[in-house]
Amino acid sequence: MGSRRREASVILKMNGLFRIDNLRRYPSETVDALRSALMAGATAIADPRRKNFYDLQNGDSIFYIHLSPTGSVLLLACWPKEPAHQAIRCEAPLPEARAYC
Repeated sequence: MGSRRREASVILKMNGLFRIDNLRRYPSETVDALRSALMAGATAIADPRRKNFYDLQNGDSIFYIHLSPTGSVLLLACWPKEPAHQAIRCEAPLPEARAYC
């Protein structure tokens, strides 16, 4: 059984004016939802392999973003949040297969 690194969540909150670069041309409603989440403060999980990259959770959506040193936000991807029952099932170990003769 492999060890799993525990992911720490943080709250990301942006103040003042900031730009969101919509690199994949998501609908304006998606960008507005991200902006609202960042202004209100949203739960995010840092990408352990990339500095300043985050999975940001907002309602039923997850945004993959990069916070640039200039203060802009790069919206890289957005997808529906996985229901809790599916997440639990994916993390559960698979049962051992045994052959009986």
